[in-house]
Amino acid sequence: MGMGVSSGRRRGRRSRRAAMAEINVTPLVDVMLVLLIIFMVTVTLPAVGVPIDLPDSRAAPVEEKPEQITISVDAVGRIYIEETPVPVGGLPAALEALDRGGEPPLIVLRGDRNLDYGRVMAVMGELGRAGFTQISLVTDGSVSAP
Repeated sequence: MGMGVSSGRRRGRRSRRAAMAEINVTPLVDVMLVLLIIFMVTVTLPAVGVPIDLPDSRAAPVEEKPEQITISVDAVGRIYIEETPVPVGGLPAALEALDRGGEPPLIVLRGDRNLDYGRVMAVMGELGRAGFTQISLVTDGSVSAP
C-alpha cells in the first residue's frame, strides 16, 4: 500500500486538479427557504387595503375563504366593499349587484373601533335584508381579557 508514494514521472510536473463536476446547492436551498418564508408571511396578511382601527377581542380566528366578501366601515362611517367605496345610501344596490354564484358567500365585516354601534348594526341589517346570513365580525387579537 503505497499511499504516500508518487511515481517518478509526476514529480517534475505540476499536478493539475480535475474539474469539479458537482454544484453546491446549499446556498440555493438557503435562498429558496428564505423566499418561501417571506411568501408565507405576506400571503397571510389581510388583503383589504382600507385602513381601520379594529377593536380588540380574544375570539378565535376565522380562516379565510377565497369566496368571502369583505365589507369595511371606517371611522367616519364610509362603507367599502372590498376596496371600492359605496356611495351614501347605495349599500342595498351594491349588495344586489354582488355575484352570489348559487349560495350567498361569507361576509367579513370590519368596523372601526370608534364607530357608533348603531352604524354597524345598520350595515348588518342591510346585509340580512339582502339575504347574506353568514357574517363574521373581524377584530384584532388581544392578549388579556377585557
